[in-house]
Amino acid sequence: MPVPVPRQRDTPAAESGQAVLPSGSHLTHAATPQPLTLLVIEDDPAGGLTVPEILDADGHRIRLRTARNLTEATRLLTPDVHCILLDLSLPRPGAAVRTPAAVSGTPAAASAAGAAGTGAAPSVDELTALREVLRIAPRHAVLVLTAEADAERAAEAVRVGAQDFLFRDELDGRLLSRAIRYAVERKRADIAQYKLAESRLRAQENARLERGLLPTPLLEGSDLRFAARYHAGRSRALLGGDFYDTVRTPDGTVHAMIGDVCGHGPDEAALGVELRIAWRALTLAGLCGDELLATLQEVLEVERPCEEIFATLCTVDISPDGRRAGLCLAGHPAPLISRPGRAARLLPYENSGPALGLLPKARWPRKQVDLGGTWSLMLYTDGLIEGRIGEGRERLGQDGMVEMINRHLAEGLRGERLLEAAVTEARRLNGGELTDDVAVVLLDRAAG
Repeated sequence: MPVPVPRQRDTPAAESGQAVLPSGSHLTHAATPQPLTLLVIEDDPAGGLTVPEILDADGHRIRLRTARNLTEATRLLTPDVHCILLDLSLPRPGAAVRTPAAVSGTPAAASAAGAAGTGAAPSVDELTALREVLRIAPRHAVLVLTAEADAERAAEAVRVGAQDFLFRDELDGRLLSRAIRYAVERKRADIAQYKLAESRLRAQENARLERGLLPTPLLEGSDLRFAARYHAGRSRALLGGDFYDTVRTPDGTVHAMIGDVCGHGPDEAALGVELRIAWRALTLAGLCGDELLATLQEVLEVERPCEEIFATLCTVDISPDGRRAGLCLAGHPAPLISRPGRAARLLPYENSGPALGLLPKARWPRKQVDLGGTWSLMLYTDGLIEGRIGEGRERLGQDGMVEMINRHLAEGLRGERLLEAAVTEARRLNGGELTDDVAVVLLDRAAG
């Protein structure tokens, strides 16, 4: 039996037994355990729009509340509202109040009422009220109600953004119940599709940005071969807190570095990029060794989000003849060197300085090392050596990494293939993805 739409009471939703959901969550779950709530927006001075009793898919009565204008609708649009039923006969915002004659259902009466109330022809945009509803309720399903003679306007309402339309003369409980459920599900699907498209666009933009932030080595004129592998610990990220770079200065010296900002979130990734760019600029400006690291520490102290953030760093400057190098370590593991006919080993370094950002006015001594004629030098971050071995708590460590690299060298792997094999095996030994960022840089020189 048809029943009038009840007016909203002043009783809070929680007191009336309505489940109040967090803001924006009314369409985020596949199933809605609590009864659906329908907000009817109508202005019928003839006595109130009559809506039949409606039930949801589980047989529960769909709760109804009503508003006579958009101001009331805004107040009643609480998070537990799932669907809005808008009467397209609602006056445009700011228009004169309609008379009973204006709602007689005939286009002539409506036109006369509009002309009498405003003293001019009606607005060309007859969907102003709908557009306003879509603006104030972008995440709610919306149904529009109109006379059968206004079928063209009803179809236009769907094109504007409503989920469906209903004719006033055909309104019954079964039809309305089905339309509400359909509208809610369609809106949920639309939001999910929009979020998916937005997520894909954001991922593409982030990927382009992060690829652009990875360095391009500047080695023109050098006989050194360069290879690198980078793996961010963050899910679906290309850039983490690890950073590296390689440049050749006009005097023929090749400078390489690798570093690691503690943590592997977006803030650490941004700081790593800043430190890398600062290192390149300072290196090309002629700074080296302790002076360069001290300046980088100043950059870190200014740019880091909190005082607890620090960064480790390894810098190598290779002489123009390629036979010697200067090495500085700031809390970073020593590079690994391999030569023909010898097992790969870590470069000896006893006086490593502290990580950047830990001690003010720290010093970082520079050690001279002999490389020889033919060699491979591998710089890496601790993400490669801190992965677990099997299910226990044991880590790969530097000794395990050296043994792994020697095994791959014995198999004839060099360059890109060597780095790929090393990172792949570290992940396999860890039993899955490494949780920390991993960066590995390889510089090779063949005697000529």
